[in-house]
Amino acid sequence: MNEILILAGPDLLEQRRQWLDQLSGERRLAANTLQAYERDTRQFLTFLTTHLGHPPALSHIHTLRTADLRAFLAKRRRDGSGARSLGRHLAGLRSFLRYLERKGLINAAAAGAIRAPRQPKSLPKPLTDRQAVELVTRQAQLNDEPWIAARDAAVLTLLYGCGLRIAEALDLTPADLPGDARTLRVTGKGGKTRIVPVLDVVPRAIDEYRTLCPYHLDDDQPLFRGARGGKLQPAIIQREMQKLRGAMGLPDSATPHALRHSFATHLLAGGGDLRTIQELLGHASLSTTQIYTGVDQARLLEVYDRAHPRA
Repeated sequence: MNEILILAGPDLLEQRRQWLDQLSGERRLAANTLQAYERDTRQFLTFLTTHLGHPPALSHIHTLRTADLRAFLAKRRRDGSGARSLGRHLAGLRSFLRYLERKGLINAAAAGAIRAPRQPKSLPKPLTDRQAVELVTRQAQLNDEPWIAARDAAVLTLLYGCGLRIAEALDLTPADLPGDARTLRVTGKGGKTRIVPVLDVVPRAIDEYRTLCPYHLDDDQPLFRGARGGKLQPAIIQREMQKLRGAMGLPDSATPHALRHSFATHLLAGGGDLRTIQELLGHASLSTTQIYTGVDQARLLEVYDRAHPRA
């Protein structure tokens, strides 16, 4: 973060720095959320400089009106932000303004008076069980380097076999997954931990990768390495997945995260209950997990319409 690039008064910049430090330290917000909040407030202060005609100070935040916040959201919408992004922009600003209000520096009523944009209801797009199983095999991988092909297969197997987010998989160390592991402790969003079962196919895929990997894998260092030995980055797996989509004729919705959706959807279709799936995914709210019931119902209706003689 380079605050030299932000036009704002030093009092306001200092309060913003303290707020971000609190989110990172005391509240242990996920790194991606923290980066988004930093970016959203930076964009807001940049907007206010133009909107007010001068760099904002803390006193200008104290007199902020609902119309000022609406003008910012309208500007972001004109710049291409969708409903989800606008909702996150507003969440970040509310967090910052309420932090200032708790310190007795401003009144945050303006932020509370704005409704978050209505979020579009979209169902996850899982792969079929056959597509998912084929996708995560070593044979399906396209990289000519054997250890990299084994690495990619191991990562994708974790996403589908354990329902991990890609960041969770890439944060694992060898100590997290010893060869005889039957469960895996995962640190997810907000530093929350959960326990997920480990299928036999997972340690087999990881053992094959570890056998072929040319780098020494210390127990407390990243398990998955890039071609030059550093920690494997999500963009590499996303790029490999894009190549696999083309080779296998899969839709654009076939992303690494779609394997996590597939994990949940296939568990539900196989008789898994929502509470258990919620725990396995690390969802804070059951309502987040309930979207998978919509996926299952949509698939049932699709089969019905295609197969029933009176449909």
